[in-house]
Amino acid sequence: MPKDELKELQESMDKAIDFLQNEYLSIRTGRAHPGLVSDIKLDYYGTPTPLKQIANITIPESRTIQIAPFDRTSLKAIEKAILAANIGMTPQNDGASIRLTLPELTRERRVELTKLLAKKAEDARVVVRNYRRDAIESLKKQEKASEITEDDLKTLTKGVQDKTDAYVKKVDDIYKAKEKEVLED
Repeated sequence: MPKDELKELQESMDKAIDFLQNEYLSIRTGRAHPGLVSDIKLDYYGTPTPLKQIANITIPESRTIQIAPFDRTSLKAIEKAILAANIGMTPQNDGASIRLTLPELTRERRVELTKLLAKKAEDARVVVRNYRRDAIESLKKQEKASEITEDDLKTLTKGVQDKTDAYVKKVDDIYKAKEKEVLED
């Protein structure tokens, strides 16, 4: 296995971390973030198109998202798509752009969000551990086929476990940071 498979393992675990971070971007906290609306799809000249491809999404204030389309004729379609996405915000169209104001989160909603964050973090940990299991099974098969020695198996297994522990810690750190952001008033 050696280096190629360890590199592949690391890339797979990196993808799990990236996926978790993208999942967390779509969770609405008390602060505005372009990720809340950037992937909303709307019908643009007959093609489902993500909002980020047809508009400039900015954050003028901490709880406001401003969407300025490159083509002003698409304002109504953007407004309709935001309402259909049911993200809990009502778009305000001023003729040139659309503004979304995030409402204050209630204490109960913050607690619900932390539970959702914890579930997504646990899902990411499971994915990382599954990659570890697959890598160790691969190592054991190689040892049975006499491709690596028993000592190599122990050393590489320890390396896989160390890498897994590091990625589980990354997941925990990302979760704690996002949880803190959600619980801030």
